[in-house]
Amino acid sequence: MSGQTSYFADREEAGRLLADAIEPLQLADPVILALPRGGVPVGYEIATRLNAPLDILLVRKIGAPGHEEYGIGAVVDGISPHIVIDEEAARMVGADRAYIQRALTRELAEIERRRTAYRTGPPERLEGRSVIVVDDGIATGGTVRAALKALGDVGARDVVLAVPVAPLSVLQGLTQLCSRVVYLATPDPFYAVGAHYADFDQVEDAEVIELLAAAKRRLGEETR
Repeated sequence: MSGQTSYFADREEAGRLLADAIEPLQLADPVILALPRGGVPVGYEIATRLNAPLDILLVRKIGAPGHEEYGIGAVVDGISPHIVIDEEAARMVGADRAYIQRALTRELAEIERRRTAYRTGPPERLEGRSVIVVDDGIATGGTVRAALKALGDVGARDVVLAVPVAPLSVLQGLTQLCSRVVYLATPDPFYAVGAHYADFDQVEDAEVIELLAAAKRRLGEETR
């Protein structure tokens, strides 16, 4: 297959296909943690299928000077930040400590903005549960690597990484950070996540807020 193949019509279809792969695992007491913004429509479909709560995991990439899309690290959470920096990559692109600190300050501010915009209640309890981390795809893996490292201390029963599309070499490098990796496509050459979707429009804040609210309403109705 060409690297430009569209494997998925949109994020919703990718989420349903991932749910097909996850459902037979019969994970105990699952909770879906989606990486905003693109991971939320994917995670919503999985949460709906598994009758599980949907929450968000706030992670921001630290980009290289002048090339923000090239990740040299990431930061997780805005109150007690968990920071992961690829020191070798930082040296290669000339990102000194002062640059990294400025980038951290900027990304932590964005995390706090999103927390205020998205959070409609206390975060889901993770201890003893099957935590499913969802994104719409992985390119370099820096953001997801930071997320998985941060989840290593929460006492989860299992941590499952679920993504529709990613380079196989990146997925192999993430396997030691979680219990299981569920994926659908590993194109080679990879190019970019969006190249493998027919519709990869940007997910807006309003859609994230609505999907999180809809997931809460669904669970509330089912417990009555």
